[in-house]
Amino acid sequence: MNEKIERNMPKIPHPAIALIPIVTLIALLAVILTIFKSDSLSGGSQVALILASGICITIAMTKYHVKWKAFEDQMHKTFGDVSITLIILLVVGMLAGSWMISGVVPTLIYYGIQILSPNIFLFTACVIAAFVSLLSGSSWTTIATIGVALIGIGQALGVNEAWTAGAIISGAYFGDKMSPLSDTTILASSTVKVDLFEHIKYMMFTTIPSFTITLVIFLIAGFCFDTASEVNVEHFLNGLSAKFNISAFTLIVPILTGVLIAKKTPSLITLFLSSIMAGITALILQPHILHEIAGQQQQDILSTINGLTTMLFGSTQIEMGNDALNELVATRGMAGMLNTIWLIICAMLFGSVMIASRMVESITRVIIHMAKSRTSLVGATASTGIFLNVVTGDQFLSIMLTADMYKHAYKRKGFQPKLLSRTTEDAATVTSVLIPWNTCGMTQAAVLGIPTLVYLPFCFFNILSPIMSVIIAKTGWKITQNPPTDNPVVTSKVSV
Repeated sequence: MNEKIERNMPKIPHPAIALIPIVTLIALLAVILTIFKSDSLSGGSQVALILASGICITIAMTKYHVKWKAFEDQMHKTFGDVSITLIILLVVGMLAGSWMISGVVPTLIYYGIQILSPNIFLFTACVIAAFVSLLSGSSWTTIATIGVALIGIGQALGVNEAWTAGAIISGAYFGDKMSPLSDTTILASSTVKVDLFEHIKYMMFTTIPSFTITLVIFLIAGFCFDTASEVNVEHFLNGLSAKFNISAFTLIVPILTGVLIAKKTPSLITLFLSSIMAGITALILQPHILHEIAGQQQQDILSTINGLTTMLFGSTQIEMGNDALNELVATRGMAGMLNTIWLIICAMLFGSVMIASRMVESITRVIIHMAKSRTSLVGATASTGIFLNVVTGDQFLSIMLTADMYKHAYKRKGFQPKLLSRTTEDAATVTSVLIPWNTCGMTQAAVLGIPTLVYLPFCFFNILSPIMSVIIAKTGWKITQNPPTDNPVVTSKVSV
């Protein structure tokens, strides 16, 4: 049966041919970045992805006779899988706007800059993000809530935004990776058929060293910065208290959000309900700001509804009397997520056609056959996870494809499945946020307001994780191997 299916499938392209769309994409993106710079995600990158997709389709249909139906089927599958992500992005836009205008984020910033020391801020931000993400099982929820507040606190304390984003992302992805509630953790373990808690326990041997080194770096860096003076901090405090009703009442919103997280409420529902609670708080405590957003002289119910609705879907600019504060409290709502959604759709298109044409499979087969030793096998697995994050633009696809491609190789060489599930997470899960056109990279850049390539050098945990995975494999620490089987390597068809 498998042989019959294989015969009916399109021929696998030569690896050199399969690299053409990828090389084209990289070249186009380099040109786009040179021309448009920080505005490259507003359309230029999307054009590059579509053109590279067109080249892939042209090669596959003309040279390898791939039917258009194969591309359509894969698109239906891929876009169906990512649809919930697009909805979450819209709700994250609502959340960001409502948490700011309601006074939740300003209150957290107001108290945070008085409590946190600039010297240990990066260390503390990383630990806080890790703790919240460990409880929630979601890096996205963590970054969209407490992460936004920590960015504001860092600005007030004079800490470089890129460093702050790196600390937040490092902590959030550590917690996401190690949480039994995380969808990526569950996916990696279930795809390889490893017990969830055995998978998490085994990840500690690579994850804890990576996170420890990350915390040490942030701690040392904090004492090397020339942070803001007390005058600047006081200016932030006075500006926030003059415009917003700073009240402990606003903290009810993050507290109730924490309760929803503790009750394992789905992320989409948690984010939506948190936005609604913040909207109610804005009506009670910040009606004057809602009227300012509406821009209407008459402060009636229609003006309030106008401001409340705009807060959720559109851009808001509040006059704080200072450019730094104006930028701090500006929001973009759901509309601010549209470029990100646009880019995700184009990235999913490229990933779909690369999978349907079997070009992804062609390249990864070469990588698999190059893996001879334990270290090279783990290194190849990690490299494939990163490569698939680049090509498919989605960490869930990367996790599933990586695990599926290597499970036979690990079995043949006598390695336990948990080594594969751990390596997959060490690479595919945490590096997704480092790719500008990956769903994770685009989302966190949009939420934090910092381009992916700007915060990338400071996401030490995400960079160290795949490296640590290879280092541990080289030492052989806690890695057992049964006698290799005599079965030949079987490379699974890429199916998602």
